[in-house]
Amino acid sequence: MDCKKSHFQLDNSVTYLNCAYMSPQLKVVEEAGTEGLKRKRNPFQISPEEFFGETDQLREEYAKLIHAADAKRIVVIPSVSYGMANVARNLPLSKGDNIIVVGEQFPSNVYPWRSVASEKGAEIITITPPNSKDRGKEWNEKIMNAITKKTKLVALGNVHWADGTRFNLQAIRQLTKDVGAWLAIDGTQSVGALPFDVAEIQPDALICAGYKWLMGPYSLGLAYYGPALDEGSPIEENWINRFESEDFSNLVNYNDKYQPGALRYEVGEHSNFILIPMMLAAIKQLNEWRPDHIQEYCKALISEPISQLRNAGYRIEDESFRSSHLFGIRLAKHHNMDKIKVALDDKNILVSFRGDSIRVSPNVYNTHDELTQLTEALLT
Repeated sequence: MDCKKSHFQLDNSVTYLNCAYMSPQLKVVEEAGTEGLKRKRNPFQISPEEFFGETDQLREEYAKLIHAADAKRIVVIPSVSYGMANVARNLPLSKGDNIIVVGEQFPSNVYPWRSVASEKGAEIITITPPNSKDRGKEWNEKIMNAITKKTKLVALGNVHWADGTRFNLQAIRQLTKDVGAWLAIDGTQSVGALPFDVAEIQPDALICAGYKWLMGPYSLGLAYYGPALDEGSPIEENWINRFESEDFSNLVNYNDKYQPGALRYEVGEHSNFILIPMMLAAIKQLNEWRPDHIQEYCKALISEPISQLRNAGYRIEDESFRSSHLFGIRLAKHHNMDKIKVALDDKNILVSFRGDSIRVSPNVYNTHDELTQLTEALLT
């Protein structure tokens, strides 16, 4: 795979290594949004069928990306918190049960569980990372050892949002099945840049915001809900998630049935005629590039810089327990964070600082020269 910088309109005066914050906009996504904006000039040209057609196309494209056999298990959501709230509302949870999360997890994948645990008298168990050389390996082991018959949900990311640590979802999923617990995954910081196979992992929920590695617009996300939620109650009562809502002439004959399966969880006004075409254009582009190719491209970018930084005393997770599109750089005692921030600013290098790590998140628009600049700034 070659560099795809020409597909974006990034400011060339900066080195943007911060896709985990927000992706730059693809030209085709911007064009789709502009065309969508123009559509409402003549609303009479928007047919009732179009309230459903583009969303169905988006489901099909996203199903390809995550290897979902049934596209109707995918719904449009406005945010990760919305997607997780549907899970929290339907989670079988009783007093004395527990929910497992990991340390410094993103808040949208914590607050829903704190709320439902407080309501039901359940416990939140937070698995913090060990301060050891084999941090990723031991962190995964701690998570798996914590799963018991009292566990009703494990909620975590595919990779940790702050430092890219990868979690062994296959092994964790098997343990949750053994005890009858659900698995809810926040894929926001991985899906699109790291291969994900729903058929292989079989999560009960995979929830993703769209504005990072999916390269879509803000305020739009995608959720996959498994069979465990098929008969559940959505958090929102709207006309479009009701059975046979496609028939506009029959909407005043109120229907107490929801759309079948996962479609009941669709957000109201999911037919957004600006954002849906933008997300559809983004997912089509990702399917063309392929997440495995994106991951390999990022791996080639970072291999030599990581080797040099380790030699200088920086701590970076072993490759078998981290991603290549998002990784954390932790400082040794002789490193000075204030000086590092000044060096990065001087070179106009944009990264994030999360917890005790420098979070670096390249993508297909980055070049080897840009990673060299990062390395030079950190070795100054």
